[in-house]
Amino acid sequence: MKKILATAVLMASVALGTQAQQSPTKKTAVQQRADRLSNQMSRELRLNNYQTTRLRAINQDKIAKMATIESKYASNPKLVDEQCQGVCRERDQELRAILTTDQYSTYYGNRPAYYRSDKDYAMRASDVMLVKSVQNPLPASAKGATLSQGDDAKSGASSRSSR
Repeated sequence: MKKILATAVLMASVALGTQAQQSPTKKTAVQQRADRLSNQMSRELRLNNYQTTRLRAINQDKIAKMATIESKYASNPKLVDEQCQGVCRERDQELRAILTTDQYSTYYGNRPAYYRSDKDYAMRASDVMLVKSVQNPLPASAKGATLSQGDDAKSGASSRSSR
């Protein structure tokens, strides 16, 4: 029983260590999008360190929700905008608690610009991902075996001719 528990703890620590090593070097598209928006807002609103930290957490959560909505309802842009506006209202409520009155007034006046800037960035990022996937497609595979016309096509032809 102790060996099983020790093995489970070891496996969990290895998994967490691997994840921690990958995280700083390779950010997801959602993280990059949230960081970009947070940097812009932090700079324009002149936030202190505490406010910036809280803003990053809020934007990370809200951008993840918006990305999910965008992928789920990709065929209906009107519904995407309606759902994302709801997420933005959630962000408004959370930001009201951490921003000063002057900062919130500035933020509230700039909301449409932040929303447009984020949407434009998301569109550019998705366009770049599409281009990369077309330029470097993944090889077709079935259960780990790569499919190709190499030797299989030749051996199939020779086995048919020998019949």
